[in-house]
Amino acid sequence: MVVQKFGGTSVADPAAIGRLIEIVRAARTRDGRGPAVVVSAMSGVTDLLLAIASAAGSASGTKDAISRIEQLRERHLATARDLVAPADHSALTVDINATLDQLISVVQALAVLREVSPRTLDVIAAIGELLSSRIVAAALNEAGIPAEWVDARRAIVTNGDHTRAAPLTVETARALRATVVPALDAKRVPVLGGFVGATVDGHTTTLGRGGSDYSGALVGAGIGAREIQIWTDVDGMLTADPRVISHPRLVPRLSFAEAAELAYFGAKVLHPSTILPAVERDIPVRILNSLRPEGSGTLITAEPSLDGTPLTGLASKRHVIVVDITSTRMLMAYGFLRRVFEVFERFSTAVDVVTTSEVSVSVTVDDPKAIPAITEALSEFAEVATEREMALLCAVGDRLRDEPEIAARVVGVLEEVPLKMISQAASRRNITVVLRENDLAHAMQRLHEEFFA
Repeated sequence: MVVQKFGGTSVADPAAIGRLIEIVRAARTRDGRGPAVVVSAMSGVTDLLLAIASAAGSASGTKDAISRIEQLRERHLATARDLVAPADHSALTVDINATLDQLISVVQALAVLREVSPRTLDVIAAIGELLSSRIVAAALNEAGIPAEWVDARRAIVTNGDHTRAAPLTVETARALRATVVPALDAKRVPVLGGFVGATVDGHTTTLGRGGSDYSGALVGAGIGAREIQIWTDVDGMLTADPRVISHPRLVPRLSFAEAAELAYFGAKVLHPSTILPAVERDIPVRILNSLRPEGSGTLITAEPSLDGTPLTGLASKRHVIVVDITSTRMLMAYGFLRRVFEVFERFSTAVDVVTTSEVSVSVTVDDPKAIPAITEALSEFAEVATEREMALLCAVGDRLRDEPEIAARVVGVLEEVPLKMISQAASRRNITVVLRENDLAHAMQRLHEEFFA
C-alpha cells in the first residue's frame, strides 16, 4: 500500500485532477488496499490566501480581500461542476460555500482588529488544502473509486508554533490510526489535505510552505506504507536546476542523505522535512511526474546508488547574504561563537554555511528581514560587514566521503570563479561554495559539464 501526495500543479484544474484519478486507479489495480492520497491546494491558491490575509489586516483592504475570496469561490465551484455530476454536486457545493463564507467572516473580523495573528494566518492559509481535498475525494467517488474525505486537522497533530508547526509523532500516529486506517480497512481511498494540522486542543496549524510533502511522509510513516510517492510536474530529481542548465539529467536513484542535502540547498522538487519520517521508518520515497505517469521517476532509499557517478547532483540558492563578524578583542576568547549564534537565534534567523578563523566568523543567511537588527546586535562586540546578492552552489554525492579527489575536482573546475567561502560539512556528502549571484550560472554550467556531460 502506498501514499500518493499530489502537488498544486497536479490538482490545478479539472484536467489535472482527471490525470490524478487515473494514477490512483492504476495504484488501486496493483494493490487493492489504498492508496492514501494527500493533496496540496490548487496551484496559486495559497499565495492568493496569503494576499487575502495581508489585505484583511489593513484598514482599507476588506473589499479587496472579499473580491479575491469570490475569485476562489468561482474557481473551486467551476472545478467541482466539471468533475461531479449534478446529482452529487449539491453537497460539495454546500461545503465549498460554507468554507469560503467562514473565510469572509474572518476577513470582516480582521477589518476591526487590523492585525493578523499567526493563529489567524494558519486558519486562512489552510483553506486551500481543505477545499482541494474535498473536491478530489468527490471526483474519485464520481469516477467509481470509493473515497473518503479525511479532515487533516483530525489526522495531523502538531505543537502550537503557528505558521511552522512541528508534528507530535505519537499523537499523530494515534490520530492517523483513528482516521485514515479505518478508511483503508473499508477499501476506500482516504483523501486529506497536506500542509494542514491542528494542535491537541483543536486549533488549526500549518507546517510551513512546502509542508504538503511533509504531510505525505507523515501519513506514510504513520500507516506503515511500503512507499511514499510525490507526484509533481517534473520527471524526478535532476542533476541541476533546469532554469540554469538547459538539459539536466534525471537522477534515477539517490540516498536519503543525498536527497536531504539537495533539498536543503535549494532543489525545489522535494521539501527537506519530507525525508525525516521516511528515514525513521526506512520507507522509500519516489518522485514522479503526473504529466508523464509512465516514467520511472527518482527513487530515494536508505542506501546510496552504485551507478558510479562521482556526484549525484547540484543545488543552489540565490539571494543569499554573507555576514562577516570580526573581533580582534575576542581572539581565543571563550564564548565568542556562543555570543554570535545567540544573536541569530534571538532573531529566529537560520544560518546555512559557516566558516571560521581565530578572529572572524562568516555565515550565510537567506532571510533578509532581521539583518539590520542582527547587524546592530553583533556590532556591540564585533565589527560586522554584510555582502548581498550572493549565492550558494552545492555539489552533493555520497562518494565525496571516501574520495577526496572529487572535492578537489569541484574546486579546481571553479578556479576562474571568485569564491567567497568554501565549506564541507562533517558528513562530507557535500561541498558548498559561496559566490556572487552573477557568477552562479557560469559556475553551475562548468560543474555540470565536468561531472554530468
